[in-house]
Amino acid sequence: MANEDIINGARTAFIDENYASLNDFKPKLLFNSSESKVRNELVDQLRNCDEFIISTAFITLGGITPLLEEFRNLEKNNVKGKILTTDYLAFTEPKAIKKLNSFTNIEVKMFTTENEGFHTKGYIFKKNNNYSAIVGSSNLTASAMVENKEWNIGFRATEDGEILHNLLNEFNELWAQSKDLDDILPAYEKLYNDNVKFKTIREVTKELEKDNVRDLIPNTMQEKFLTNIRNLIKRDEKRAILVSATGTGKTYASAFAVKDFNPRRFLFIVHREQIAKQSINAYKNVIKDKSFGLLTGNEKNFNADYIFATIQTLSKDDIYTRFKKDEFDYIIIDEVHKAGALSYQKIFNYFTPEFYLGMTASPERTDGFDIYELFDHNIAHEIRLQEALDEDLLCPFHYFGISDVTFDSQVIDDNFSDFNYLTSDERVSYLLEKSEFYGYSGDRIKALVFCSRKEEAKELAERFTKRGHPSMALTGDDSQEKRLAAIDRLTNDSNPDKLEYIFTVDIFNEGVDIPEINQVLLVRPTESPIIFIQQLGRGLRKYKSKEFVVILDFIGNYKNNFMIPLALSGDRSYDKDKLRHYLMQGNKIIPGVSSINFDEVSKQKIYNSINNASFSRVALFKEKYNNLKFKLGRIPMLSDFYENADFNPELILAHNQFPCYHLFLNKVEDDYMDTLSEDEVNSLIFISQNLANGKRPHEVLILKCLINNKYFKTDKIESLLESMYGIKNDSKSVESAINILKLDFFVEKEKAKYGMTTFFDDDFNISDQFSTFLSHDAYRKHLDDVLNYALLKYRDVYSSQTENVNLKLYEKYSRKDACRLLNWPHDDSSTMYGYRIKHGTCPIFVTYDKDEDISESTKYKDEFISKSAFSWMTRSKVKLESKEPQTIINDKDLKIHIFVKKSDDEGRDFYYIGQATPVDWHQTTILNDKGKELDIVNFKYSLHDVVNDELYDYFTKDSNL
Repeated sequence: MANEDIINGARTAFIDENYASLNDFKPKLLFNSSESKVRNELVDQLRNCDEFIISTAFITLGGITPLLEEFRNLEKNNVKGKILTTDYLAFTEPKAIKKLNSFTNIEVKMFTTENEGFHTKGYIFKKNNNYSAIVGSSNLTASAMVENKEWNIGFRATEDGEILHNLLNEFNELWAQSKDLDDILPAYEKLYNDNVKFKTIREVTKELEKDNVRDLIPNTMQEKFLTNIRNLIKRDEKRAILVSATGTGKTYASAFAVKDFNPRRFLFIVHREQIAKQSINAYKNVIKDKSFGLLTGNEKNFNADYIFATIQTLSKDDIYTRFKKDEFDYIIIDEVHKAGALSYQKIFNYFTPEFYLGMTASPERTDGFDIYELFDHNIAHEIRLQEALDEDLLCPFHYFGISDVTFDSQVIDDNFSDFNYLTSDERVSYLLEKSEFYGYSGDRIKALVFCSRKEEAKELAERFTKRGHPSMALTGDDSQEKRLAAIDRLTNDSNPDKLEYIFTVDIFNEGVDIPEINQVLLVRPTESPIIFIQQLGRGLRKYKSKEFVVILDFIGNYKNNFMIPLALSGDRSYDKDKLRHYLMQGNKIIPGVSSINFDEVSKQKIYNSINNASFSRVALFKEKYNNLKFKLGRIPMLSDFYENADFNPELILAHNQFPCYHLFLNKVEDDYMDTLSEDEVNSLIFISQNLANGKRPHEVLILKCLINNKYFKTDKIESLLESMYGIKNDSKSVESAINILKLDFFVEKEKAKYGMTTFFDDDFNISDQFSTFLSHDAYRKHLDDVLNYALLKYRDVYSSQTENVNLKLYEKYSRKDACRLLNWPHDDSSTMYGYRIKHGTCPIFVTYDKDEDISESTKYKDEFISKSAFSWMTRSKVKLESKEPQTIINDKDLKIHIFVKKSDDEGRDFYYIGQATPVDWHQTTILNDKGKELDIVNFKYSLHDVVNDELYDYFTKDSNL
């Protein structure tokens, strides 16, 4: 760390906010918001330190659980830490400091406050001879790290800085006065437990003093749903569907709606008796003046006002026909994504209520059945996992992706079939060790374990029990009574025959409400994002004594591992770059207190799965297309995919069969009747292939002007760019865009694909051809759609320019993109290879992990020296005095742009790392395949922007972990 960088950062922070300095060295205000968390900065600092000190008044298990993976990595690397806390107000949780004290690299002490208070909140990190610190208001608790209004200052300092000396001196003085944990913990633990008991008694007393029959109040989701469904009923709609994440309160929402409607008779349909019983209990809490009854295999109540029936019983001919067709005024179907089955269709075809309501957390299907059509495409409300977390409707979760155990270097994968290994003592020890390490919220563990097969569940349950952890396996073969008894043993603290773990295979995925669950173990490959979220959701219901739920996902070499970030992010686009991004930064962007952590081995397995996955299958396109069509009730366009966050339509456009969306619809949609001429199709192909990605708005605005005004002027385009996107003085890019639209940029072979496409003449008036195209409604519809899609993509993804060029840090670009966006007059990507100096620019393209099969003379050692420095080699057979190195050294106006991808498995696109300045260079050599030395020049570049931690780790961590 250079002193000058710290000085420059301080100048920006305290003197002039417009002064240019490196972001990593600026003192900054750290606070919690929808876009930032104090915890994020703490994680970044822990990952990059050689030593750390924490002094904070309060520490809770919820505060440290998201950091356990970081603390474990620090322990592996023998990074020493000291943590100081206090007995002040008996707030710090003994379980939390015991956990911290269990790490061999961490010393924990407690400052006692008989005569004085202790309210410090400081975090100090040493790296080499320099320091970073966070000082302010945030304790090491979940709320302080993520939710509360907190102010902290993060800053850098050298070891000679006065403020650092003062901090360290004050800490050392407090540390010397504090007591070792072994000496004070027994007494403090008694104080803490007595305090908790007192608080519990006081809270129970308050509850008893309240009116026990008070009305329940709908949560935010339920309020929105009720408003929407009332409006639908006012419009005389007869059906609607509620799409709501597991745990958000669908059943209570429906009860409020039924109370509102006040049907004379009501039918609630489920797929399991246990769910029917739970649903009755919920309804009884909301509706007091009706009789309730079950209609199941075990109980037949035909006369109650409100009947709760299993579909298996109700769908029998001799059962449902006992009711009149209009017997029920209101019918609700739970888990309605199953409604394509014949049993449900019987019900729909027979009963004619005043209103049908369907409920599901996951309406998407793979069998082509249109669930939305069953409900006239009326969506009463939709809330997915991310939004539910953001609205605090669910219990926070801490997800840990952990590499599954290996056996004699053999990793569990899709073809792994050795049952003895899966249930071996080694694996049992591994599962128990991880379960204990990552822990749970509450007084005792209450865990669900999802396995691949029944035999595995039964054997693991037996082995857990023999190890002193009472467990039981439940499968679809077990009776309802056995399931209920097992759940009571797991959740009921007064049951003398308690369970810690229930192992299951094909039940508990959905519908069953066990809010006490505080740990979920996923000991199986991810089958689909829907099933993943269903199983995750078993722990997401809030419960009075549960602050959070721990999710442990044991990850092998499974081909479907890419589904993990797909499910956790809620992103249904199947965009590989989005999945990689979420894997890198999911912990920073997940809403609320929840956290997402992967160990390095499991993370690499998921990266490999993403790289190897094929999302360019026509069958996948059709499935995603149909899901959106069913939801909208019409043929979706490109912008519909984008606005509904439903699949990435650029994957369709990238397929060689469908270079424009019109051709895709011709292939997959029987109801699509539009016809276009060959020239019209070629025009749409040109726009779809070159502009739809939204990487620059200039060409799109020119086309918009031509459509609306029949001409354009360059000064008007520049004015629009500034007013709409803040892009100033960009006449060169406007000239480049004109060059693109004239097709002069493209090589002859590519130009031939677009036929005789023209948009304007030499005076920038609309061409006769384009004018004729626009008079055709079908063409105009597709043109408007692809242009609107491009502007949406630019707005949300690419609109923040870097150093006044049409490139955004950390987004991905191809060599062809670079030629276009750096305003080169021609596409020179085919001859660019690793780099090219041209038109005042030098784009450099680096594949970080070189393919083993390439020749030795091209295995250049290109690598990050640090997050702000990069070492790069020219091509071989180049000397220092050659023209290219001399241009890089001496041309001060040359703009050097660095693009990097991890490996060729990523495809053609590279992450844009930003501009760079050469700071050192020297002549060296490289060996070719025959061992002969070849001249080459090594450059050291200073990066204008410090690479973010996640991307840096992605490039520099070993791919073969």
